[in-house]
Amino acid sequence: MKEKLYQSLIELSNGKTSSKILQLAVQSVVSKKLIRNYSNLYDINLEEVSKSTEQFSSLHDFFTRQLKEDARPIDQQPNIFSSPVDAKIEAFGEIVDGMTFTVKNKPYSLMDLLGNETQAKRYENGQYIVFYLSPADYHRIHSPIDGQVKRQYVLGRKSYPVNQMGLTFGKKPLSHNYRMISEIEYNGEQTTAFIKVGATFVNSIELTNVTKTWQKGEEVGYFTFGSTVVMLFEENAVQFNERVVQGTMIKMGEAFATML
Repeated sequence: MKEKLYQSLIELSNGKTSSKILQLAVQSVVSKKLIRNYSNLYDINLEEVSKSTEQFSSLHDFFTRQLKEDARPIDQQPNIFSSPVDAKIEAFGEIVDGMTFTVKNKPYSLMDLLGNETQAKRYENGQYIVFYLSPADYHRIHSPIDGQVKRQYVLGRKSYPVNQMGLTFGKKPLSHNYRMISEIEYNGEQTTAFIKVGATFVNSIELTNVTKTWQKGEEVGYFTFGSTVVMLFEENAVQFNERVVQGTMIKMGEAFATML
């Protein structure tokens, strides 16, 4: 009953008009007045932000803020995957029964997530990890590894919330929301799917690096609103480290997996 009610209410409010109004509101000059209250509400560390709150043109500008150069050290070991975002580790584990993984008791099909059978089979019996970004988090996205972008494409149209309620009661938002999928070849032969999932009605995932060669730790894009990153790994490709515990926070650049 709760699930049906939640889905109905979200569907009613998730239209082009409401999304546009939300975008205009946070990008307006007037929204600049909300920055200080917003940063206090979410206890954002302003010491690591690249400029003062007065220098941001809008709430959106602050939300997509950049950090000072030394704010996020990158683990430079070549066999290590570093976190692409500041986030909470929402879920991780094995891709089971061939091509399915579970988040908040909801099964997700690799075919639904990637939209292509050939691509989906690449990660059969592999591993996955889900990073959730709250409104408080730094929303720039960085490359998790040195590699070549072999394929990049967009799926989905609308974006539903991917917070606790969204993942629990929503209609499988990870595999149905608007999402940008980058397939990165690393270590000469292996591939990881790096999936950026839109959220909160606004399909805005902006790329800032459109080259084919990505270096670990370099910025490649940003989210406009709170969102999620899903990473998929091939079978016997990586081992998650001790930092990977469900519900814990991880900073961009921190190690989370080792190549096997």
